[in-house]
Amino acid sequence: MKPVVAIVGRPNVGKSTLFNRLIGQRLAIIEDEPGITRDRIYADCHWGGRTFTLVDTGGLQYGIEGYRGGGKSGGVTGAPPVIEAAVTRQAELAIREADVVIFVTDVRAGVQPDDLEVAQLLRRVRKPVILCVNKVDSPQHEQMALEFYSLGLGDFIAVSALHGTGTGDLLDAVVRHLPPPAPEPEEEDPNLIKVAVAGRPNVGKSTLVNALVGEERVIVSDVPGTTRDAIDVLVERDGRRLLLIDTAGLRRKSRIEEPVERYSVIRALRAIDRSDVVLLVLDATEEVTDQDQKIGQYIKEQGKACVVVVNKWDLVEKNDRTMQEYTERIKYQLRFMDYVELVFLSAKTRARLNKLIPTIELVWTNHGRRVSTAALNACLREAVLLTPPPSEKGQRLKIYYATQPQVRPPGIVLFVNNPELMHFSYQRYLENRLRAAFDFRGTPIRWYLRQRESRSGPRAARED
Repeated sequence: MKPVVAIVGRPNVGKSTLFNRLIGQRLAIIEDEPGITRDRIYADCHWGGRTFTLVDTGGLQYGIEGYRGGGKSGGVTGAPPVIEAAVTRQAELAIREADVVIFVTDVRAGVQPDDLEVAQLLRRVRKPVILCVNKVDSPQHEQMALEFYSLGLGDFIAVSALHGTGTGDLLDAVVRHLPPPAPEPEEEDPNLIKVAVAGRPNVGKSTLVNALVGEERVIVSDVPGTTRDAIDVLVERDGRRLLLIDTAGLRRKSRIEEPVERYSVIRALRAIDRSDVVLLVLDATEEVTDQDQKIGQYIKEQGKACVVVVNKWDLVEKNDRTMQEYTERIKYQLRFMDYVELVFLSAKTRARLNKLIPTIELVWTNHGRRVSTAALNACLREAVLLTPPPSEKGQRLKIYYATQPQVRPPGIVLFVNNPELMHFSYQRYLENRLRAAFDFRGTPIRWYLRQRESRSGPRAARED
């Protein structure tokens, strides 16, 4: 599991600007107005041969109404006090989870009362804290930064997040304070399948885990958001061992109110990251939502095998075409991952539960499927002969040969004359031909296009 580094500080000190600078992309919203960041934003950061999860947080504010019994009617952000209080609690949760904390201050504003409050909090935590003085853009600012020794956190690193100066030194300090890399894991049981159970709140994930385990191992409640952490449960069925990872429900940010629930999202995403197969649980009584699609998109981006579990099937009025109609509609709504396998069941009554384990095994096997180079190229040659690549600006795509260097997920390297000539629709056609020829149900396929100037080497996939 990757280490976590949290960026904290009072509002409007440039935390989100620093976050974007360190990850190398504009992910956090930046405005010249305090309090823009409320939900935590996270992304992977790579430096010095290490990878860690960087977490941006909302501003820490103290003495506001709704926090520790404070009496102010509002803070500097202009947001309702209850929101400011929740943001503060949320940032403190990030500090608790982090392996390293970057405490950001503003040299132009000097040491503020909230800086002193944050410093007092950080002196109590037993983890590395890096004091970062931001907006240091001139020699005068460097002299002004000396004031921050008064926070009692030792040496500081002066940076300008806007211009990028000093950020390399900051990242060097972060890497020095990261915990040692985890030792290489022992060889895992080849029969063990790590299965993450993910989906929106209140679709029956915990009930499904309990049904598979056969006992009340996970708290089940009608209140959405009951499960806060990822919970691992080892199950053995018919000689196959499953590690079930129950996760907190993932919902749209606008629907996330409690800071503990917001915080649990990062754990749910981590659970998906460390799984082999993800069960995307849907509610049969509801339509596929935007959030279901976003969760599916994340599962696909992470290259995980997936089974869509249509739960609460017992509540649906059925005829002889109901299941087919549901399948077609769900496949259309999740058309960016139409390779998924669907299982219709009721976790509560356990109806059709016996269909789930064989489907998990199927997609797990396909996720690790490797096709020989000869069979792969034979399939592609036939596909190209049946439907030649279209021409683009007088040039025609030439496919020379392919190979599969990776599994979990299967990865296909395609050698062509010019990768820019590969249209997404033709790549989709080739993928459909591969799926028809070989069993890749339930798993994404990753394509890697490589340019090759000549056809020396293995026989081309298409002879012109």
